[in-house]
Amino acid sequence: MKLAIKRVYLEPGHADGFRILVDRLWPRGLSKQRAKVDLWLKEIAPSTELRKWFHHDPAKWTEFQKRYKQELKSQGDQLDLVKEKIHQGPVTLLYAAKDEAHNEAVVLLSMLRSR
Repeated sequence: MKLAIKRVYLEPGHADGFRILVDRLWPRGLSKQRAKVDLWLKEIAPSTELRKWFHHDPAKWTEFQKRYKQELKSQGDQLDLVKEKIHQGPVTLLYAAKDEAHNEAVVLLSMLRSR
């Protein structure tokens, strides 16, 4: 399974394969043409309430992961869609956060690899 995560602001590469944006909001200052997003799954992103609560605070990371995984339980269709794309070839989950270690794509990557 070829699954990776990447900050959406980085230059797209051929190795990215199918590019899925997993943020609820479109990345600030980035055109759709430059982003080269194949699919935008807003629904798979953390809820607005959870996103605002977390606010990319590393001190809340453990609790954020737990709450986000709980939210993902109701997103079976979205997760199945990602898994389907993975079976077709390489997939890169895109995120906008500056923090590369504490964001929703990290949680999704971990969850998808463990299944």
